[in-house]
Amino acid sequence: MDWFPLFNSLRIAAISTVVIFFGGICAAHYIARTPRLVKGVLDVILTLPLVLPPTVVGYLLLVVLGPRRIVGSWFLELFDVRLVMTWWSAIFATVVVSFPLMYRTARGAFEAFDETLAWSGKTLGLSNSYIFWRIRMPACSQGILAGTVLAFARALGEYGATSMIAGYTPGKTATISTTVYQLWRTNNDELAFKWVLVNIAISAVVLLTVNILEKRNRESRKGPGITTRGGV
Repeated sequence: MDWFPLFNSLRIAAISTVVIFFGGICAAHYIARTPRLVKGVLDVILTLPLVLPPTVVGYLLLVVLGPRRIVGSWFLELFDVRLVMTWWSAIFATVVVSFPLMYRTARGAFEAFDETLAWSGKTLGLSNSYIFWRIRMPACSQGILAGTVLAFARALGEYGATSMIAGYTPGKTATISTTVYQLWRTNNDELAFKWVLVNIAISAVVLLTVNILEKRNRESRKGPGITTRGGV
């Protein structure tokens, strides 16, 4: 059994998650503080890939990054680099498709943050950078971690946009999802089922992680119980 699809899927998902983590936090932090109208417009734009069919996202990426398109042809002529049909081409697809999950979850965490903590920090002379990384981020860490895990899981299982922009080449661009489809097409149900089990196992671990993070988040919001003398 060739384990390249698993390795390729994990590295694509890992790289995408790093990009999504910082991009999602940055977008969520600033958009959460914008006026309602601007926030609504930006929400639609950034969340649109979540509701669009993945094949539509893949087509739009091909329109932008294809070798005969503006961006794709520019990279090809200037750097002799093709932006499609390589293993890292799938990163473009997974970032676009998974970004809304990180953005929406992080924005919800930032909006639930008690701003009096930040105001108190400012009265003490703390910088905005210090308040963000040492006060705001720790307070919102559970929601941000949940968004990160969900984004990783979505990137790991992405198929539609990935198949269009990266294709399927054994040992080069194959992922778990594209491998299952190709094995099904060639009537290799036994091997396809093994990859399905691998994907189910990884997804189960991811969902378990999300449930644990959500439970800890609920417990941290409740805080420790207050009891009086005598247990009353």
